[in-house]
Amino acid sequence: MSRYIVLYHAPLDVAQRFAQATPEQAALGLQEWVDWSTRLGPALIDPGRPLSHARSVTSTGVDDGRDDIIGMSILEAASMNEALGMVEGHHHLRWADGCSITVLEEMGVPELA
Repeated sequence: MSRYIVLYHAPLDVAQRFAQATPEQAALGLQEWVDWSTRLGPALIDPGRPLSHARSVTSTGVDDGRDDIIGMSILEAASMNEALGMVEGHHHLRWADGCSITVLEEMGVPELA
């Protein structure tokens, strides 16, 4: 089994909308995450958290980073196709136009094994 990092992308207005959500709206959104988590069971290694305040570090200094990555999760799956199936139809994709999901496979480093 391999581990897959899931990054949730959304336009800035989606993050602003979340910050202004009523308790009832927040509860409905949370329930969608709970339902997805329950469906995945132990394959969802880490449900993740919201992310913000991205900074990019280069050899010339620190700048604002990508502000469209708003969350992450970690999955365990037998293949990339299986991992993609776990996020297919994910509720995140319905939040707004421009929402997307990136799935990255963690690669082993034999020299560190």
